[in-house]
Amino acid sequence: MIRVIVESPFAGDVERNITYARACMHDCFKRGEAPFASHLLYTQKGVLDDLVTEERSLGIEAGLAWGEAADKTIVYTDFGISGGMQLGVERAKLIGRPVEFRKLNEQE
Repeated sequence: MIRVIVESPFAGDVERNITYARACMHDCFKRGEAPFASHLLYTQKGVLDDLVTEERSLGIEAGLAWGEAADKTIVYTDFGISGGMQLGVERAKLIGRPVEFRKLNEQE
């Protein structure tokens, strides 16, 4: 399995975006990938609060740090690309990690 970072939106419609991120991870598993979505882990109650600027920044930086161990970044674009997602894309490109754009509703 290759290790992939999942980029999908979180802020805004949080419930929809959590459901979407889980579906994105499922899509990765179906493709034989080992996905990591820091925005699903770090935003859990008692970990970090995405509504507190400093904590949101910590979560983004921690996710970017884990990204250095990944083989590829997968960007799911059904709902567009958020600012946090764009940071992930830029960091991946900066360190030479391949970036792939996907939509869940596209045919394989």
